[in-house]
Amino acid sequence: MKNILQFENVRHIYHTPRGEVVAAEGLTFSVDEGEFVAIIGPSGCGKTTLLSLAAGLLKPSAGSIVREGSCGYMLQKDELFPWRTIEKNIFLPLEIKKQNTPAARERALALAEKYGLGGFLKSYPAQLSGGMRQRAALIRTLATEPDVLLLDEPFSALDYQTRLNVCEDVAGIIRSEGKTALLITHDISEAISLADRILVLTARPARVSHAHTLGFGDLPPLKRREQSSFSGWFETLWRELNA
Repeated sequence: MKNILQFENVRHIYHTPRGEVVAAEGLTFSVDEGEFVAIIGPSGCGKTTLLSLAAGLLKPSAGSIVREGSCGYMLQKDELFPWRTIEKNIFLPLEIKKQNTPAARERALALAEKYGLGGFLKSYPAQLSGGMRQRAALIRTLATEPDVLLLDEPFSALDYQTRLNVCEDVAGIIRSEGKTALLITHDISEAISLADRILVLTARPARVSHAHTLGFGDLPPLKRREQSSFSGWFETLWRELNA
């Protein structure tokens, strides 16, 4: 299986009026094609900076980042335009990337239909629940057929029950579509319930301190939470995160 994203000894510096801030130092990891990787770390360690580097929105100060193919970025909030219908919101990235062809629209609508949004395409975001809007945001991200999905705490704006349900939905869609995903989260349980592998970052400047392959296979998130090994992983990651 090939690497689809690779960080090699990455260093990143922010320049501020007060001087330099080193956000990452010696950051090295890779993501394989079809893999779901979650990254956790202390607050302020640079998790979102890492995603911006992965997406090419920032260039590293040193080291190298190799991406195979395109990236789709899913934000903490759904960021759907309230004046556009769900259908028009899903088409938005096709318009921006000048891929708004009949075939591309048909493919995007087929995804919406497949994952339960077919009856809501003419609705506006305010008419949908938070969970449905987040599902629409994922379909919008998938519309341009990205090779890697970058997920920046995409469930953090939802209440706990909705969060569990949407987590289940999103995991199912990503695995069903065979996508590669890199998730940033502060929620240890969420990381365990979703990922094939978890990377633990140090405090700033960020580097990978631990890497774990979980071994749950294709078990969905709620089923993972029922496994006896779930609490053991939580304790291990909690200890590493707070070391």
